Amino acid sequence: MKVLKFGGTSVGSPERIQNLAKLVQCNNEPVIIVLSAMAGTTNALVKITDLLYRKDMDNASKQISKLEEQYRKRIDELFTTEIFKNKGSELITSHFNYIKNFVNRSFTALQEKAILAQGELISTAMFHYYLSETGIDSAFLPALNFMRIDKDGEPDYFYIQENLERILADEPKHKLFITQGFICRNAYGEVDNLKRGGSDYTASLIGSVLQADEVQIWTDIDGFHNNDPRYVDNTSALKQLSFDEAAELAYFGAKIMHPSSIMPCKLKSVPVRLKNTLNPVEEGTLITNDETGKGIKAIAAKDGISAVKIKSGRMLLAYGFLRKVFEIFEIYKTPIDMITTSEVAISLTIDDSTNLKEIESELVKFGNVEIDENQSIICIVGDFISESTGSAKKVLEALENIPLRMISYGGSKHNISVLVNQEDKVSALQALSRNLF
Repeated sequence: MKVLKFGGTSVGSPERIQNLAKLVQCNNEPVIIVLSAMAGTTNALVKITDLLYRKDMDNASKQISKLEEQYRKRIDELFTTEIFKNKGSELITSHFNYIKNFVNRSFTALQEKAILAQGELISTAMFHYYLSETGIDSAFLPALNFMRIDKDGEPDYFYIQENLERILADEPKHKLFITQGFICRNAYGEVDNLKRGGSDYTASLIGSVLQADEVQIWTDIDGFHNNDPRYVDNTSALKQLSFDEAAELAYFGAKIMHPSSIMPCKLKSVPVRLKNTLNPVEEGTLITNDETGKGIKAIAAKDGISAVKIKSGRMLLAYGFLRKVFEIFEIYKTPIDMITTSEVAISLTIDDSTNLKEIESELVKFGNVEIDENQSIICIVGDFISESTGSAKKVLEALENIPLRMISYGGSKHNISVLVNQEDKVSALQALSRNLF
């Protein structure tokens, strides 16, 4: 069995849905299709919930009606028979009546998640109806019947596996199954969502509990590229990466995938392949637990970084100093990306500056604090531990004309990271591409 996830752009228009139907019926083996909401829907629903929170009911009603009209137009364009036009119309009426019910009622965070789930519920039903209209046999697997998180917001693997296997056993004649990404129930049975990684995470969880042959993440790009094609010409797609290499690229800027979304597949050694719906003949990038050779593989960049430097004479030969500094970031729930140290100073980076002023006010108790904002982390991924490659030397030589604020090397065998001013990012990416590839 394979698990195929398609994002919002893949179901973003009637034409895309029709192309998707042609794509998925080519499989002769059992396949579970995981779908996101139509492109733009989740953002529209977030806007609606924000208006409901603020009790701006008039504008909330207008936004609901606007989104409903968009869906009714798509239904009319997608289906050709009166039977399925009516089915589609009834579907839209049902879901939007549900949303409209909140206009004249009190509104809570729990209800917000139920509203946000409507996008995936609609897109999967529309796709299932379209398959039925075109004579393609498929079964509908409501994610709310098997996908659950525990009290800590983590996947309940036992519950997911037990219920998913039971549901599949009840549908032995079908080979094509449709389910929703992102949405789930929480430990109390309420509608919730998987937060990080969204639909990719759903596909990864399903693939891991079923020990699938492969999980495929379909987007609008041919897998991971060796550099950012928005800024660098003549980039190429990578044929294979290890899970660790893919996680480094995803965390440090490659937008194609959330860094933690495929962790369930890594733990169960289920291969993940990134494919392009606009170019399905390309094999894409295969991600496995296997090592993929020495040398430099790819480069990614992450903007919006703040560098924090704490300089203190008290740090000299003092144990416990680092712990005290890190505890401040823990208190404000702010993750740290890069760290470098000397005898009298610590430099580190964060990508969430929400509580930066509060963090600074705590850190000044330990010494002088310097903060540089508008920085970029550039991550160079490959095998850098092998002494024979000389890759680290090549990286630094390529960047000899770029001012470097920090360098992180040795924390991972797969990564060298450098911190540069955001205005130097594009020049750095281009220099690395010229000299490394």
